Amino acid sequence: MTEIFPVINSTLSPDGLGRLIRQKYGLSTQTECSIFRLAMNHLYIVDDGENKYVFRIYTHHWRTRSEIGEELRLLNILKEAGRPVAFPIADRSNQLIQEMEAPEGTRFGVLFSYAKGIKTAKFSQQASFLIGQALAKVHETTEDIELKRMSYNARNLLQDPVLKTKEFYRKNISEIEFLENLSAFLTPKMENLNRQNMRYGAVHLDVWFDNLHIDDDKEITFFDFDFCGNGYLCFDVSYFLFQLFTTHPNEEEYQVKAEHFMKGYEAVTGISTEEKKFLPFACLAIMTYYISVQCDRFDYWTNIFLNEDHLKRMVGNLKRWMAYHKIGIE
Repeated sequence: MTEIFPVINSTLSPDGLGRLIRQKYGLSTQTECSIFRLAMNHLYIVDDGENKYVFRIYTHHWRTRSEIGEELRLLNILKEAGRPVAFPIADRSNQLIQEMEAPEGTRFGVLFSYAKGIKTAKFSQQASFLIGQALAKVHETTEDIELKRMSYNARNLLQDPVLKTKEFYRKNISEIEFLENLSAFLTPKMENLNRQNMRYGAVHLDVWFDNLHIDDDKEITFFDFDFCGNGYLCFDVSYFLFQLFTTHPNEEEYQVKAEHFMKGYEAVTGISTEEKKFLPFACLAIMTYYISVQCDRFDYWTNIFLNEDHLKRMVGNLKRWMAYHKIGIE
């Protein structure tokens, strides 16, 4: 018998998953399953003719069953509170998490509701206002909720990530030196925040156009809480503003949409003065972390873009944001 060669990351057959999903969830024999995106996790579209769903396959050794369970617990809390999120769907045995034995080992899978609307980076001012409102409503529910997942702090957003990124690139290029200086600059700012004036709880940490749908400029639905954890709620606000900035090179257009987003957010809940002062800095820490995540997961997802030019572009966006906010670290 020929020995099967070891695998680190496989793509599960959509036909095989379709059969499993039809059986587990009691969907019709007409249900179709197709690959949507093979990235950090693998996403499949499930369509039974009347309803669409998203089936997420977590990469092997990416999230533990317990961590996924906490993500789903948060989503169910938000669903029960009437917040605008795509939520997990239980199978006929009332189980939310499926286990599949892939060539590389156990993979976990979850079926999610499909978010209404479309994904677009060029949304209107009205949509920006609605996104702010929707995020504020999510934060009203997640404030003071504690997840048994990562608590985002200076060490795991800045210090450890810079070491991982430096190890990946293996050269003392100027971008690595910049990230080291940025980490040294931001660490005391984060460590010296007055917790009493900063709302804290469960955060999404990846709120941007790629993880939300807009339905006819009337309704917003958030999804992909894969990076949820514990942290300052303003992390989500800052990160959205940064991503809005990078997708809107025209700074006047960015400013108008940012103002609409903040008006929408503050129409629902307030932001303290200390939180507002921290907004220009929080996203810099989050992006430092995400650069390291890309390096850390190089072997497991599309990585052709991950080279020194990509790092230069990422750092260039950070520098442009800092210039816009007149942040100097030298």
